[in-house]
Amino acid sequence: MATEPVTAEPEIPSLVDRYFTRWYKADVKGKPCEDHCILQHSNRICVITLAASHPVLQSGKTIQSISYQISNNCSRLQNKVSGKFKRENFLGNIVILFSKEIVLNSCIRGRLMEVNENILHKPSILQEKPSTEGYIAVVLPKFEESKSITEGLLTQKQYDEIVGKRMDATTATS
Repeated sequence: MATEPVTAEPEIPSLVDRYFTRWYKADVKGKPCEDHCILQHSNRICVITLAASHPVLQSGKTIQSISYQISNNCSRLQNKVSGKFKRENFLGNIVILFSKEIVLNSCIRGRLMEVNENILHKPSILQEKPSTEGYIAVVLPKFEESKSITEGLLTQKQYDEIVGKRMDATTATS
């Protein structure tokens, strides 16, 4: 009796992989390994997330708290988008506390549309699902800048090369 060859089920791409292009910014604001991932939709909207190599996502880290407080008088939670001409809202600093304080800055320019309030109530989703439920913010670049927004960003392949070089450098110094 002949057996039929087993064929692997085709892998179905995730919602993020189907509808968003991944871009990366390495060493945001000159901070080593503090990399961000920007998920860009065809409608220009960008979802800001942490890249897999970011220190916050490394195993053994526990987030104590997250704050969208920029200063005594400014909190990104107070940003309300009303009307199509709201222009002043840019993503500022997000403070994540564990063994040390990490300040996250936006790596692209644009109008802050939304911050993820869910990570305030359950900070662990930032680490568990950084590309989906654990996103940081949604930013809408200006129309005239939407094409050029990716000029300073890295593709997946370029980002993987940088992470590989970092690993090689770490291994060499160990």
